[in-house]
Amino acid sequence: MQMKFLTVTFFSIVLLYFSSPKQHSFVLKSEEIPSDSSKISIPYFLKLGKVSDSFIAEKSKKIDSFYIKNIGTADYYGSFIVAKNGKIIYEKYQGMANLKLQKPMDENSALHLASVSKVLTATAILKLVENDNIMLDQKVTDWLPSFPYKSTTIRTLLNHRSGLQHYSRFPELMKKNWNSKKILSNKDILELMVKNKFRLISPDNTRFDYCNTNYVMLALIIEKATGLSYGEAMKMLIFKPLNMKNTFVFDYFRDKDTVSMSYRNNKANPWDQFDNLNGDKNIYSTPRDLVKFDLATYSNDFINQNLMKEAYVGYTSNMKLGKDYGLGMRMKKLANGETQVYHNGWWHGNTSSFVPVKKDTISIICLSNKYSNNTYETLKLVESLYPQTK
Repeated sequence: MQMKFLTVTFFSIVLLYFSSPKQHSFVLKSEEIPSDSSKISIPYFLKLGKVSDSFIAEKSKKIDSFYIKNIGTADYYGSFIVAKNGKIIYEKYQGMANLKLQKPMDENSALHLASVSKVLTATAILKLVENDNIMLDQKVTDWLPSFPYKSTTIRTLLNHRSGLQHYSRFPELMKKNWNSKKILSNKDILELMVKNKFRLISPDNTRFDYCNTNYVMLALIIEKATGLSYGEAMKMLIFKPLNMKNTFVFDYFRDKDTVSMSYRNNKANPWDQFDNLNGDKNIYSTPRDLVKFDLATYSNDFINQNLMKEAYVGYTSNMKLGKDYGLGMRMKKLANGETQVYHNGWWHGNTSSFVPVKKDTISIICLSNKYSNNTYETLKLVESLYPQTK
């Protein structure tokens, strides 16, 4: 079975890699000017209307007031964007991308996305499902034969219902047998689970438990399904087709001396042994590149829209508590009664928030490389833009 999948995968990769995105077009109305520097586009068919000057004026004023009060405080380092239909309504860059080099933050400063990386990993999985490379309800052992938990599926990795132990707890579980000096790879995490057979926190598909280990395994599955490293696979499936020029997967041994650092109280955070694990984190990107990604999720030419909608269906049965989780996407009930999809992230001093307002094709992205909870004010901004009607 696996050989069949790999054969199909090889030909799918060849077709994907050599097909030019230029065959598609971003449909603009005649009034819009393609050279507009405040317009972000993608090389896929997507019909979106013009954003009126009056809409921009109204929303940008509200956003500016919100940003000054809630996000862009004096000590904040980060990047922030709000765009509708790819048209930038509001954009801010503040602080330093690198304090040591005194390099200021700008639109090309790629920051660590932390767990917002999961949104991109999940989308890569869905694209492989669309191409018939893998199946959502396929057993993980079909791709990772040594994986010790026979009931776990790709779907329960995606929606955090696998019950796997958190890799951050492995040192506690292994105690004196833990090697605290080794820089771990995704394969190392799998091998540690195989060797130690850590007990599950809960049986597969019985309850939600947010766990980074799930997405480390998904990255390995992406590698198996494509025959590429996770970084090259993400480039092939998402970054290159969408012209996300400032987006890449971090490699500890290649990039640690050149990427934007993360800070707490103006001191750079030290690297640790979990910093080379991919899938759950370790994608670096910019708000403008993430707007491109968000736009692509509306295009049937980039990904089948019925399949994409599955990411926004909750599995945790927690909406009575106002929150839920789909396939790589969180959901929250807002004060105005509407459900908003989003994903936040935190790793070391990096914080991130990705908020696609689906009902109005608005992208809200906030990234910071200096630890701050201000980044997570984005959901309140959605409610500010769409107040409850009384």
